[in-house]
Amino acid sequence: MATVLISLGLIAVVALIVRSMYNDKKNGKSCHCGANCGACTKGCHSQK
Repeated sequence: MATVLISLGLIAVVALIVRSMYNDKKNGKSCHCGANCGACTKGCHSQK
């Protein structure tokens, strides 16, 4: 029984994380420059 409860809790946490990432992506809050930070136009991290 404890295994089932822990598994359900972990599934809920992962679902919330995925939902948050999806909402951030949809709202343009995510920052991914594809390892080409020099050409990043989002300004989400400082360029040196």
